Amino acid sequence: MWGDESLALAKKHNRLLFLSIGYAACHWCHVMEKESFSSPEIAEILNAHFIPIKMDREERPDIDAIYMNYVQATTGSGGWPLNVFITPDLEPVFGGTYWPGPNHSMTAQGTLLSRTVGFLEILEKMKRVWTTQESKCRESAKDITRQLREFAEEGVHSRQMGEEQEADGLEIDLLEEAYQHFLKKYDITNGGFSIAPKFPTPVNLLFLLRLGQWPRAVKDIVGDEECSKAAAMVVNTLRKMARGGIRDQIGFGFSRYSVTKDWSLPHFEKMLYDQSQLLDVYLDAFLITRDPEMLGAVYDIATYLTSPPMAAPTGGFYSAEDADSYPTHSDKEKREGAYYVWTLREFHSVLGDREGNICARFYGVQADGNVARENDPHDEFISQNILNVTTTPAALAKQVGMAESDVTTILKEGRKKLREYREKNRPRPALDDKIVVCWNGLAIGALARTSAALEDIDPEKAATCRKAAVDAANFIRKELFDESTKTLYRVYREGRGDTPGFCDDYAFLIHGLIDLYEATFDETYLQFADMLQS
Repeated sequence: MWGDESLALAKKHNRLLFLSIGYAACHWCHVMEKESFSSPEIAEILNAHFIPIKMDREERPDIDAIYMNYVQATTGSGGWPLNVFITPDLEPVFGGTYWPGPNHSMTAQGTLLSRTVGFLEILEKMKRVWTTQESKCRESAKDITRQLREFAEEGVHSRQMGEEQEADGLEIDLLEEAYQHFLKKYDITNGGFSIAPKFPTPVNLLFLLRLGQWPRAVKDIVGDEECSKAAAMVVNTLRKMARGGIRDQIGFGFSRYSVTKDWSLPHFEKMLYDQSQLLDVYLDAFLITRDPEMLGAVYDIATYLTSPPMAAPTGGFYSAEDADSYPTHSDKEKREGAYYVWTLREFHSVLGDREGNICARFYGVQADGNVARENDPHDEFISQNILNVTTTPAALAKQVGMAESDVTTILKEGRKKLREYREKNRPRPALDDKIVVCWNGLAIGALARTSAALEDIDPEKAATCRKAAVDAANFIRKELFDESTKTLYRVYREGRGDTPGFCDDYAFLIHGLIDLYEATFDETYLQFADMLQS
């Protein structure tokens, strides 16, 4: 693990450190663990020629950020697992994300993954380069580190210069430029603002959604029509997501991102921070549009956050659910998305032929599966279906010659039966049961706002959301805040961790506490926020 002992070993033996950073719910982290870190061949070269270190990104986000900046600057992209070779002086030499191991099973011919350089080849090359060109490696590492430091300092100096000048506030023209940026990137067909892979990016959605809610001066610059267009882009994106495979259509919550541009094939891990931010976005969308579909997503996410397994019985919220799980209780090997995928035969078995056919049409379930071959490099989705809402109850009723009310009842009961079958017959994905302060702060704020918004619509649901937020705030103050030193700690798992809170822990918790005060008018939360701020 990362610490003085490991760093001292690197200096003593003059070896490169190999640092691999990941998180518990990361699918490709698990793939690399299986293919490479469980390989005797990899273990032999790693232990003989490097100082290998595994790190949880949530435990040390500061270190993750440093080396993620390096990998993004040198490769143009980033992600997890984050793998970096580092000199004994902690300066990066080479890095990347997932590299296939000796036992990789990328059978999809012609895919990008099938052409990726393997981890074993990279290890051999790094060993050779360090042995024969150590001085050049060190010079290169120092140079890139200097460049990254100068780049970071430019931002610091710019902020300091701005603070020295008279504060004029935000230039409204920047809001118009930002709107134009997103307008150019907008996917008219599928919603969202990128090609595949496609991430929800809730902060961008919130910015666009709230443009029209700002003071009149903003509309004068951006334009009334543009503000309306911004909100429409967001609502369409949210609707596409709500109907796509990125949403757990028979359970609750959203996956982290979609492999495809139409939101149909998710990367199945579910993260607390995504649920919390998406709850905020869908809530705002409902408050602006009063669209029942937006409210349905609000209920869906709120239920996911306030129910097991994400809601900790002690108060607070766990971090994530894994992408991989066992298909059945008797299986010995995990598969990506096994908890969430279905065959047409299973639909008929669980629901019967009549109801099964209707639900299959609604969710786009096909006999041969609905995952394209190029999106299945491990052959895990053969004949399997990701549930997507492909029609409306009204349109489906016309297709099958039934009353819309009858079709709606069948879909509602079918969803319940499928969920009960899944919970009984399939092992749930592994739970990352760390309670991370910054992510809990996001959840506290989102649930507090939801409770206030639902008070007149559904007092019972509002009370559930409010209690979950209150319990989380109280848990953090009791277990992760040292009253004597006024120190906030970042992580709780079977006891408080040693890592002090970072800026995001303080910022998101303070924000959440202010939202909680506004939902409860309990000054305790405002006082706690003020204490953290000072």
